[in-house]
Amino acid sequence: MSDVRHVLVLPDREAAEEVAEALGERFGVDEEPRLVRDALAGEDDAEDAQWLVVLRDEARRLDPGELNEFVAGWEGWREEP
Repeated sequence: MSDVRHVLVLPDREAAEEVAEALGERFGVDEEPRLVRDALAGEDDAEDAQWLVVLRDEARRLDPGELNEFVAGWEGWREEP
């Protein structure tokens, strides 16, 4: 199987944590998604950071469109590879 990842971009840590928890409930995701702080170029302030939820999907069972709609509820989006 190939290493397929989905990267969901969220505006803050709280939203990212909520999305990571809700992924299991909504999509039956077994593996814990990784949360990654993505500071904007040249910014040190945590307020100017986006948060990424990185989710492995080796079985390719998650629909990118559904993930994008899901994360939009937190003002986020799915980053295209």
